[in-house]
Amino acid sequence: MSDTPNNTVDTVDVMRIMEMIPHRYPMLLVDRVENLVSGERATGVKCVTINEGFFQGHFPAKPVMPGVLIVEAMAQTAAVLAVETLGEEAEGKLVYFMGIQEAKFRKPVVPGDVLHMHLSVERGRGRVWRLRGEAMVGDELAAEANITAMIADA
Repeated sequence: MSDTPNNTVDTVDVMRIMEMIPHRYPMLLVDRVENLVSGERATGVKCVTINEGFFQGHFPAKPVMPGVLIVEAMAQTAAVLAVETLGEEAEGKLVYFMGIQEAKFRKPVVPGDVLHMHLSVERGRGRVWRLRGEAMVGDELAAEANITAMIADA
């Protein structure tokens, strides 16, 4: 992880992500986080491969990443942003969904896609956070949602 001035973190790698949030394979859905500005925004990256377990059943003849897992990837990116903003005392804590509003799925996400989850804080200090998320594949919007989450002790 490299820091730059003004509370910006260029890249958070997967090993650091696993220190920050408790998710593990197969439910860890963020490979890295880029352009994190503490308290403001972050971009999560998920490299989607055919080896993902969910493709065995969704759908074997035409694999598509489930929309709920795209939203989960956005939520994990939001959790990394919140933990980075709150500091060490927040590391390893659970981040629970409180609400998902206005979720829309615009484009199927398939093996070979690189999913970029852009999260921006609408409200966040302390335990309750509200964020706006957009999941992009290239220049195309794949999904979007408003996420409300609460940070709790593990």
